[in-house]
Amino acid sequence: MPLWFGGSSAAGIEMAAEHVDVYLTWGEPPHLLREKLDRVRARAAAHGRTLRIGLRLHLIVRDTEDEAWAAADRLLDVTSEATYARQLGERSGEDGVGWQRQFRQHGGRVPARARELETHPNLWPGMSLFRPGPGTAVVGSTAQVVARLQEFRELGVDTFILSGNPLLEEAYRVAETVLPALGVTR
Repeated sequence: MPLWFGGSSAAGIEMAAEHVDVYLTWGEPPHLLREKLDRVRARAAAHGRTLRIGLRLHLIVRDTEDEAWAAADRLLDVTSEATYARQLGERSGEDGVGWQRQFRQHGGRVPARARELETHPNLWPGMSLFRPGPGTAVVGSTAQVVARLQEFRELGVDTFILSGNPLLEEAYRVAETVLPALGVTR
């Protein structure tokens, strides 16, 4: 049974490099993720090891890119000020390197429209504005979401942990659109 672990600090990366089978990370723009994965792989190599790479992402997929961004806007619109205050106020000072990397992507600001925080084509760190944990979503049409997932695969990601919001509805949507486009069958 493989052992999974995630951590972006030097100590977390060292722990993963020395002991785990799958290094799990959150979604980030590919150039930032590449830098981190290069460090992880270098540390694993120093221990005579190689690691599999897992990536945790949310998906917001719709027929068109505009519809997908409108769905992200709706998530912002239905989130209470109290939730934003909790996520941004209480968590902004956290010392976890992964959280700080996530926080820098949106700077602790709630935008009027979700797309204002797009950090790379179709990447939105806004999920962390209203929920704890990994907060990057791939937002777009089926073709765009598939392209982003393939971009991450090219960085060496071999395992994806995907979710959406609302959970059940987005799971069906992904199963009906993204998975067939990736050649995933039942």
